[in-house]
Amino acid sequence: MCDVISRAMSRAGELPESSRRRFLQGMGATAVAGGMLMAGTGTARAHSGGGGRNHPVATRTRLILLGVGGGPAYTRSDVFGISTAVVYENRVYLVDAGLGSYRRLVQSGLAAQPTAPSSLTNVRGIFFTHLHSDHITDWPAMYVTGPSNRTGRPAGDRIAVRGPGRRDTLPRLFRPNLPEPELVNPDDPTPGIAGMTGYLRQAFASDFNDRARDGSGTAPDALFDVQDIDLSGIWEIDPEGRPPRLPRPIEVWQDGEVRITATLVDHHPTAPSFGFRFDTPDGSIVVSGDTTVSQNLIDLARNTDYLVHEVIDPVFVDEIVARTPPDLREGLREHLLESHTTIEQVGRDVAEPARVRHLVLNHLVPNDPSPLRWAAAQSGYSGTLTVGTDLLQLGVGR
Repeated sequence: MCDVISRAMSRAGELPESSRRRFLQGMGATAVAGGMLMAGTGTARAHSGGGGRNHPVATRTRLILLGVGGGPAYTRSDVFGISTAVVYENRVYLVDAGLGSYRRLVQSGLAAQPTAPSSLTNVRGIFFTHLHSDHITDWPAMYVTGPSNRTGRPAGDRIAVRGPGRRDTLPRLFRPNLPEPELVNPDDPTPGIAGMTGYLRQAFASDFNDRARDGSGTAPDALFDVQDIDLSGIWEIDPEGRPPRLPRPIEVWQDGEVRITATLVDHHPTAPSFGFRFDTPDGSIVVSGDTTVSQNLIDLARNTDYLVHEVIDPVFVDEIVARTPPDLREGLREHLLESHTTIEQVGRDVAEPARVRHLVLNHLVPNDPSPLRWAAAQSGYSGTLTVGTDLLQLGVGR
């Protein structure tokens, strides 16, 4: 989710004292009302997939939610930023790297050796759905310190990093009559994951050179193989950022028995934005990324074992919009409701037509709502529903 909520909260300081107090009280009330969710069991309905919060499951293929918090506004210390792990045997595949996901890798038991710096030893690939801050905050940490946290990994065995490429057009302005905002990095205002990582390489050059010349480290290039997902012949992105219907999934990577494919989802005007599917000999897992209801995603998730899908509470949208400075309200409401999926939509309009066996809610906005609100996603959906919590583990197959 983009930074519009954080900007709205920061603008609260410009309001008169009485209005500012009502705004902040409303944000606090929302947090208090939702405090039960993460303290509870985390399930809206019983399921047979096994596991629980940090309870390992015995299946060969596993789904682990490292963090389920959506958006860049952090209001709880026990709900980390968005990140999902798919595990096959001892191979780990990550989708997104929100705040705290690097730490969650160790807490989830995915480090190769509990007493050695090995959080990235078994990581085979990292896949970014899009480049909003709440999905990539821990990527700089992984990139910079990765060579020091790969104990036991063979030399030359690189981690595949795939994500959005450079966008050749800027997103449209919400209102055409608004003044053009000042561009950040005007020579390259829309870098993809490869370009972003190149800037990280420059920013941390002092550290890399110090360690290399002292004989105690190697540059991250030897560990990470970073590539943009090629959309040549698939989509020339326009300022609106609404993707076309795809006739077939995009082939991303084949890692032995694990096949990773992607599709374009609708998180306009942010583009490209991807959903990813992981197929193993035991079954399939789809991770939506940020999106409104997307036919491309429904196609990708057809008959999958697990669909891990973002969700937003429209009641929260009403509450925060009502307490936002007037000039920000229209843009905030449009973004939250038109580029995300609501509680009422996710089961009925996505999981049910895709014939998904198990729907798992993540990227929860707000991070801490009432469990009863999320349970409403069951309406219109005949499969199993689970409300995600940090470190929840679910099994695929026997």
